[in-house]
Amino acid sequence: MNKNRQQVLVRWLKSQSALVKRWLRLSLLLGLLSGLVIVAQAWVLAHLLQALIIEQQPRATLAGWFIAMAALFIARALAGWLRERVGFIAGQALRREIRRQVLDRLELLGPAWIQGKPAGSWSSLLLEQIEDMQDYYARYLPQMYLAGLVPLLILIVVFPVNWMAGLILFCTAPLIPLFMALVGMGAADANRRNFLALARLSGYFLDRLRGLDTLRLFDRAQAETDHIRRSTNDFRLRTMEVLRLAFLSSGVLEFFASISIAVVAVYFGFSYLGELHFGSYGNGVTLFAGFLVLILAPEFFQPLRDLGAFYHAKAQAVGAAESLVTFLDADIQLQGAGTETPDFGPIGISAEQLVVMAPDGTALAGPLNFTLNAGRRLAIVGQSGAGKSSLLNVLLGFLPYRGSLRINGHELRDLSPPHWRRQLSWISQNPFLPAPTLRDNILLGSPDADESALAQAIEQAYVSEFLPLLPLGLDTPLGDNAARLSVGQAQRVALARALLQSPSLMLLDEPTASLDAHSEGLVTAALDRASRRHTTVLVTHQLGDIRDFDDIWVMGSGQIVQQGRYAQLAALPGPFADLLAHRRGEL
Repeated sequence: MNKNRQQVLVRWLKSQSALVKRWLRLSLLLGLLSGLVIVAQAWVLAHLLQALIIEQQPRATLAGWFIAMAALFIARALAGWLRERVGFIAGQALRREIRRQVLDRLELLGPAWIQGKPAGSWSSLLLEQIEDMQDYYARYLPQMYLAGLVPLLILIVVFPVNWMAGLILFCTAPLIPLFMALVGMGAADANRRNFLALARLSGYFLDRLRGLDTLRLFDRAQAETDHIRRSTNDFRLRTMEVLRLAFLSSGVLEFFASISIAVVAVYFGFSYLGELHFGSYGNGVTLFAGFLVLILAPEFFQPLRDLGAFYHAKAQAVGAAESLVTFLDADIQLQGAGTETPDFGPIGISAEQLVVMAPDGTALAGPLNFTLNAGRRLAIVGQSGAGKSSLLNVLLGFLPYRGSLRINGHELRDLSPPHWRRQLSWISQNPFLPAPTLRDNILLGSPDADESALAQAIEQAYVSEFLPLLPLGLDTPLGDNAARLSVGQAQRVALARALLQSPSLMLLDEPTASLDAHSEGLVTAALDRASRRHTTVLVTHQLGDIRDFDDIWVMGSGQIVQQGRYAQLAALPGPFADLLAHRRGEL
């Protein structure tokens, strides 16, 4: 990673901290308070030793000093605990905010774009990489200021007591950040490579886990196991590289801090032996001065040591921010964020020179010119890759476009996406049921629906057929990925959810694919009744289900190559007739 890129990432990380500035300032104040307590602790302890050893004062006369010492120990522990707590709250709030930014952008991009990367890489981005920013905000940022303020505070105390000891501390202090920077130059690069390896490994492993049955079928299980073993070993080596840098950085810091403290100790040792006669302003080196400086010397370097220990957190955060900033700042064409919220009745759609675009600007389909009147039922057919799903995704607002795409006369890119999607019901071939119970999944899009509307949707979607088989009826937990239901049952639940919304436009993407004959018949019957009440766009390969549709479009190479009704198209030579012949040949 070049230096300019690293500076950009550090600036981005710091800019995010403005959201929790109050908590970070509180953490800094608590750190300063802890520094003041340390100075007071050293002063009290040095005074007690001077009084007990040199002045031979009775212990009873020093009871107040002992009580003060105990109180300072408690105050230091309390300040440390509060600082840790405040830092955790700041880091937690920042992680939540960064996740919100990522999820908001993913919502704008939509599933058509998200599916371009493995699910494992997204989980790595949202979980591991954002989690690894915790210590940067909770510890490193406050410590960066404390590493300058606390040593300065100690120097202010030490110089009036012994200027030579203060000079030794002042001259040796810069060595630590200097060597910390030299050792830590490669840490961010190592972390970035580590995160890339983790993202690739996560995505690869999850994809292979999902396709395990297919791999076994084609006798590829052992080959993929070997590939995962190599990838895992590569990730292990990169992780060890990061750890080596972390340990090296800590070792360098401890070495120079120990040398500096040793020099201070040697100076006071020779001063007590009468070999050195400077540094104490001509008053002689007292036991109080020696103990005070020697107690404070480790504390003088401790903030710098902590900064060195947390420097690894900075390198880790910079490595994690690489892919986050790349994703958030990528020049991706979005559908838009219009603000119009017109009242919609029955929906009609028209397009002029419509070109559907991928987020990276690549043309996926078009130019298309068409008009779909309100209340019509449209079926779109064609070979895989013909542009059918791209057209559905642009209607859903998940893909950008050039040209014009109007909904009841309103340009789609000018509409508020949430308002537009409330007019839609979308059913795909892979029903998604994320809520815990059957009832919650049906009510997902219409949480305020009454019981009568719920019962009607359940009846119309034929959910009532298998409902008595569930132990708790509508309140039955479905498990992960609705494991309790078959694919056909899950599809009927998704259909009930769509019907409950009373949409103005129904978008159906292969809703009967992968269903058994019984479920396919029920879902087809329910969709047939529902589609007659709304404007409907159906993408399908099941040509027998579209005989009664008002319009059929045949797509090929991103174009509408034929239009008409079923009987008309079937009687003409052309792409639709070829599809029919191909389907008959498969049967």
